Amino acid sequence: MIRVAHFSDLHYSARNLLEADKCFSHAVERAIALKVDVAVVAGDATDHALELHAPAVERLARQIRRLADHCPVLMLQGTFSHEPPGSLSLFRLLGGRHPVFVADRISQVGLSEQGHWLVSDDWHFAALPTGLRALFSCVPTVNRAAVAATVGASASADAVGEQLALLLRGFAATNLAAHAQDLPTIGVSHGTVFGSLSEHGVPMAGFDHEFTTGALFAAQTQAFMLGHIHRHQAWERTSSGIDGRPLQQRIAYAGSIGRFHYGEEGDKGFLLWELSDEGLRCTLDPSPARRTLDIVFDGKPDLDGLCSALAQADVAGAFVRVRWTVADEDRHEVDRAAMQSILQGAAEVKLEGRIVPVVRTRSAGISRLISLADKVRAWAVALQAQPQPLLDCLQTLAEKTPEEIAESALSAAAPGADVRSEEDATLAA
Repeated sequence: MIRVAHFSDLHYSARNLLEADKCFSHAVERAIALKVDVAVVAGDATDHALELHAPAVERLARQIRRLADHCPVLMLQGTFSHEPPGSLSLFRLLGGRHPVFVADRISQVGLSEQGHWLVSDDWHFAALPTGLRALFSCVPTVNRAAVAATVGASASADAVGEQLALLLRGFAATNLAAHAQDLPTIGVSHGTVFGSLSEHGVPMAGFDHEFTTGALFAAQTQAFMLGHIHRHQAWERTSSGIDGRPLQQRIAYAGSIGRFHYGEEGDKGFLLWELSDEGLRCTLDPSPARRTLDIVFDGKPDLDGLCSALAQADVAGAFVRVRWTVADEDRHEVDRAAMQSILQGAAEVKLEGRIVPVVRTRSAGISRLISLADKVRAWAVALQAQPQPLLDCLQTLAEKTPEEIAESALSAAAPGADVRSEEDATLAA
């Protein structure tokens, strides 16, 4: 049996440093305590290009060195925007008790009984090396720009998926041969599986995703360890091996090591894989990821409602985001200071208000109309309003004096009242 610690999407950077290092440090300690035989980092160890003197580089290197002092480590090239090509080369030089292998090209890699990495000269082994403990098939992030330059931008999305499916089927013969020798077979890649769920619960459906579950299963590996999607999820099936024995297969995302965004669903951590000739197990070992809380108001924030929401959730130490939608003319009524005071026990408070702007409807040609009455009618058509009340008011303004209009308004406001002119009052006296 071989035990593998599967990490992915560490996203070390200045912005994520506290969360990433807290969670990855805990995961490394757990992996060492569980006595894993090999560690796999399935891409996106960093969040973006980092300078060598950045604290995030030192912290990440320190944790990888801790792993390498315990067991062999395999690091896969992730998304180019997160890990520019060459970013992982430094980790080959860490010099731990065990080697760190950086998979930055399509290849098959064998882990020897002595803990050394044996890499294929081509994209796969023509013949299995002797003395292996496990066989890894590595598919780092595909350079889509190179594919687009070859087949054209419009055809690149389909071409990537088709070529990766062919490649994965090409791994099948070597993996089945290894399975016949009771060698654990493991695939490692970084990309999106069609139909997977994002960390926010959104199905990943589109023609530009790299993999389907069928294509990944076609590689005939027992385990396929994936990175890129930040939510842990898995698929499994049982097929027939080269000698007729059942081959239990599982595909799984480890998910991100920490919770780096608001609204992320599910637990965070790393996967512990146990592979043997009898089958495989895969369990999520949780990390101490930060707690996030989303409070959403359809309209203006209700402070009483905010207090009620907090009564049902522990805000102490949580990262809280409050969202609301308010009309532009009511934006001044939002009391941000009061909300900050109510949420003072939170580790972070993020207030996000969406302002709905005032929409003004223009009436084409209204300026060319001569009479005011015609302009009112055109305005009413544009707003789908009734013009007659306004037209009656315009007629009243044109026919009566201000005094007469005021007297009429007072009479309507106080029906039955004795409204007399100043002259009538004098005569009565």
